[in-house]
Amino acid sequence: MANSIDRTPPPTALRPRSSPFATEEELRDIVEAFERCALNGPAWNHRAHLVVALWQLLHHGPDVGAERVRSGIQRLNAVSGVPQTPTGGYHETITRFYLWAVGRHLCDAPEGSSILDLANSLVATWGDKNRPLEYYSRDRLFSWEARTAWVEPDLKPLD
Repeated sequence: MANSIDRTPPPTALRPRSSPFATEEELRDIVEAFERCALNGPAWNHRAHLVVALWQLLHHGPDVGAERVRSGIQRLNAVSGVPQTPTGGYHETITRFYLWAVGRHLCDAPEGSSILDLANSLVATWGDKNRPLEYYSRDRLFSWEARTAWVEPDLKPLD
């Protein structure tokens, strides 16, 4: 029996990092594809991670939203056949770092900002995948311990 789940990523997920999102529908498409485990390969990029985290935190609150992101990434990896290795797969510390960053971004955003404005400013502010290295040494961040459990930053505290 053929699998009836559509695993085709939305075209907006493949948009270059510098291109802003134009509609809330683009954001919804990314989140729905994530929830269907249809974001993989180039579509499951840093922009898509940020959008999913933003959406989940806004719609489900910090605790439930964070758990939905964490479990969703692990589920997506399992469905996509991404193994957990010392250099690949789910990374607990990076995931929780960016959940912190998205939460901070939401606190700093002007009241009444649309989700579209929030997504575009989030990607502009936190779209550099090297941002965690402002807070963590490379050895600490890319350790097995950090990949499999939360570790505190060793260079700069999360404020």
